[in-house]
Amino acid sequence: MSTAELACSYAALILADDGIEVSADKIQTLISAAKVQEVEPIWSSIFARALEGKDIKELLTNVGSAGPAAAAPAGGAAAEAPAEAKAEEKVEEKEESDEDMGFGLFD
Repeated sequence: MSTAELACSYAALILADDGIEVSADKIQTLISAAKVQEVEPIWSSIFARALEGKDIKELLTNVGSAGPAAAAPAGGAAAEAPAEAKAEEKVEEKEESDEDMGFGLFD
């Protein structure tokens, strides 16, 4: 990540933490106040457009959580495949059992 991207990211996080709307001007003002050199104004406008209308705090809290589950297909071979896979797993577990081989925990 470049210095410009980091500076814009941190500026956006600071604005979101203070409850201030993220805009290109405000990002650029924070970057200038921090005396970060070599940040072109295009970066602040890119970040402002990308974060426009989004709740940054919510994005951060949902980073590790799974997204919504995909809808299952209606019937067909795709619906049968998971059931077959589960049945195979159960069969494999039975075959590998110590009891089936004649070994027990206390033998």
